[in-house]
Amino acid sequence: MTEMRASATFRNDDWSLSDDGLEHRETGYFIGRGVLDARRAEGLWDWPLQMAEKRWCRPSLFREAFLAALDRFGLERDAALGHSFALGFGIRAGQGAGEGFLSLGDLLRPAPRGAEKPVPVRLPARAAVRA
Repeated sequence: MTEMRASATFRNDDWSLSDDGLEHRETGYFIGRGVLDARRAEGLWDWPLQMAEKRWCRPSLFREAFLAALDRFGLERDAALGHSFALGFGIRAGQGAGEGFLSLGDLLRPAPRGAEKPVPVRLPARAAVRA
């Protein structure tokens, strides 16, 4: 376990929030205050996508701490934040849409009627004909 960078203003089982940023309590992985709202080129939030790649990151605890950090530092949430969590973590056990998570189905809505492309009909392969 690592030493805290400053006194914690929020803490859950995995994360501590201080005036400096978020720190994973077991690994010491640190996300500085100044980069919490980092975005990717397409406008998605970087940290939910990066943390989804970490096997040790529990989505619900990261999400709780990340949202606490945004609130603490006055950083605005937007629709891209929900999309970023959904694309990174999807819906995991115990995290329903009511908690701010979106399903991939909500992100990838079917095309409106009339816009569907025809599906090609595939014929079954013919058995080889013996001469």
